[in-house]
Amino acid sequence: MEQRTQDDPWAGAWGSSWRIAALLARAGRVRIVGAKVVHVFGGWVRIADHAGWDRGFPVKYLLVQEDEDGVEQLWGRCAGVEGLFVDPVPPPREVLTLRGCIPDGVLSEALAEPGVSFRGLGDVCVEVWDDERPVQWWTLVDAVVVAHQPHSGDRTRYDIVLGAGVRNEESFFELPETPRFELFAGTTVAAASAGRCSAVDGLFEPRAEPAPVPMELIGCEAAEPLLVGTQRPRRWTRGWADLLVLDRHGAVMASRSVGLAVTGARPSVLGDGLEDITLTDGGDDRPSPAARSIWAEWYQGPPAAPNRWAPYDSQGRAVWLDLTTRAWRVPAPRPDRSGGEYHLDGRFVTDVPGLHCAIAEALLGPGRYFGREWNAFKDCLCGGFGVVPPFVLTWHDSEVARRALADVVGDPHGQLSYFEEIVQLLEQRGVTVVLR
Repeated sequence: MEQRTQDDPWAGAWGSSWRIAALLARAGRVRIVGAKVVHVFGGWVRIADHAGWDRGFPVKYLLVQEDEDGVEQLWGRCAGVEGLFVDPVPPPREVLTLRGCIPDGVLSEALAEPGVSFRGLGDVCVEVWDDERPVQWWTLVDAVVVAHQPHSGDRTRYDIVLGAGVRNEESFFELPETPRFELFAGTTVAAASAGRCSAVDGLFEPRAEPAPVPMELIGCEAAEPLLVGTQRPRRWTRGWADLLVLDRHGAVMASRSVGLAVTGARPSVLGDGLEDITLTDGGDDRPSPAARSIWAEWYQGPPAAPNRWAPYDSQGRAVWLDLTTRAWRVPAPRPDRSGGEYHLDGRFVTDVPGLHCAIAEALLGPGRYFGREWNAFKDCLCGGFGVVPPFVLTWHDSEVARRALADVVGDPHGQLSYFEEIVQLLEQRGVTVVLR
C-alpha cells in the first residue's frame, strides 16, 4: 500500500533518534561502535558504564534524554517498571459515513451479504490523498457496517455508515481542498484494499486527547536532573525521554518514549536507598501484555536457534520483528557480503511478519534484522545490513507462503500477492530465487 512511502525501518523497538543515528552513520556523521554511538557532534550514554550496580538484583532499565546539542544524558536506572505492558485505551465509538464509496475486498464482501448490518470489518485504514500522494493516515478501529445505500449522485457507488473508534496515525500536510480517500483493511504490514470513497463524514471532527496512562519506575536510582524532579513532584516536567530496556547481559533490547512529568516519588519497595517514581505519562507505544512472554524470551539474549518466532501468531511475530531492530548494535559484516547461496526455511511462513522473520534468518541468522515490511526490505537490499545481491536464495517449502499470502495484496495498483511481490523484488535486485 502507499504507506510504503513513509517507511521507517528503525521505528517500533527503537525511537527516532536511533533511526537518525543509523542514517547519519551511512553519511559519515557518526560512528557506530558496538553498543556505543559516537557523534561528530554531541554524544551518547555508554550503556556498559551504567548497566550494573552492586545490589542483589540487576539493572533492567535506563532512562536517558538528549539535550539540545544531541548529547544524551543519563537520568536514572531502575530495577523494574510497572505499567510497561499495557493495552492501548480504545478510542470512543463514533458513527461515520463513507460517501461515494467503491468497495473492494472485505468491504465489498460485506455489502454482498444479506443482512449486512453490524458486520465487523476489523481495523480500516483511511489514507487521505492530494493529487499526488497520501498526506494523512487514519485508523477506524474495529469498524462495523451499520447501514448502506446507493450514493445519490452515482447509483454504482455507495454511502456506507460505519461505527468505529477513530485514531489519527499521521498527518504530514494540511488537508487538501479536494481530497480523495483510499481504504485498506488489516495492519499496515499486511493491508488489503477495501476500496475508495469521495468523502468521509465525521472523520475530521475535533477530538479530545485520551488521558495518559501512568508508569511506575520501581527501584530507581535517580541521577541529577531527575533527582530534582522527585523532590518537587506535580510541579516539574522536562519533556520526553527514552526508557532503554536491557537484557540480562546489559545490552539494550528495546526502547520506549516516556514523559518526564513526575507525579510522585517514595522510598522503593525494594529498599536499598532506591525510589519508586510515578511518571504521569508512560507513552503510547508500550507493548501489549500479550508481548510479555516474547520480551521475556529476548531478555535472555538474542535467539541462537532458528524459527523461535514460529510458534507465535501474526501479532506475536510482529512483536518479534520489532525486537530484531536491536541487531544494528551487533555490527554487520563490512563490507556487505555478496554471492553464495542462502537457504530459507519456508515451513512456517504463513503471514507477512513470518515471511520477514524467515528471510532475515536465512540471510543473517536468528534474531537479526533485514526489514519488516516491503519498503524496509527493499531498503535493506540496497546494502548496509550485512548482505547485498547478487546471491542465490533457495526458498524451501515456498508453496506454504504462496498459498497463505495469495489474498494479501500490498500494492493497491498491482495484481501481485505479497509473496509474488517479494519474489519479484528480489529478482529485480539481482537475487536468483529458487522456489522449492
